[in-house]
Amino acid sequence: MSNTIDSNVVSRVNAGNSFRDASQSAELRNNFMTLLIAQMQHQDPLNPMDNHEMTTQLAQINTVSGIEDLNKTLNGITEQMNAGQTLQATALIGQGVLVPGDRLLLEHGEDGELHTTPFGIELPQSADNVRVVITNASGQVVNRYDIGPAKAGVESFTWDGRTSEGEAAASGSYRVRIEATSGDKNVDATTLNYAVVGGVTPPDKNGGVKLDLGAVYGQVGLDQVKQIL
Repeated sequence: MSNTIDSNVVSRVNAGNSFRDASQSAELRNNFMTLLIAQMQHQDPLNPMDNHEMTTQLAQINTVSGIEDLNKTLNGITEQMNAGQTLQATALIGQGVLVPGDRLLLEHGEDGELHTTPFGIELPQSADNVRVVITNASGQVVNRYDIGPAKAGVESFTWDGRTSEGEAAASGSYRVRIEATSGDKNVDATTLNYAVVGGVTPPDKNGGVKLDLGAVYGQVGLDQVKQIL
């Protein structure tokens, strides 16, 4: 009898690293041991088989089993982390948050006061001056004003709801643009808008926990929340 392992069986053993199901790797191990015993029983005593390759393949199959166990453990940890994130995220329901965006809302109260939603900025470095530009739905500039220096990080602000001439702007939706400078150089600034968390979507295969911010703002991940107001 030849001391060479059947090529089809070897191919199955070599493919072991691609299997992740426990029953599949168990079947590979059983087939391997059956072949090993058969060869030992029928080998030529004067020309014993070389068991180096067999040992190597057995080690690879054991590695597959170890990877399967590790994957099960990691999946369990991931599920626990996702459950914990979902539970933490539910505490944000009903809370106002700042997320990347440039929308502003202005309403006239019954008391005659102007009510606007907050906005914010995120700076990678400090700025000598930050300028706020408010535009209406048509893109026309309603107000432009400076708020002075700002530190690196996230800061929140409010617009008084008035135009550059000091008159009350009309109720409705507006846009805010941030222009930050340090010396004579521009500083990249991320504009943040206000939204209220209405619900939480648990993680799925496409991503982590999502916060539902309504029809206008859609869903965002927890990492998009820059500040809780």
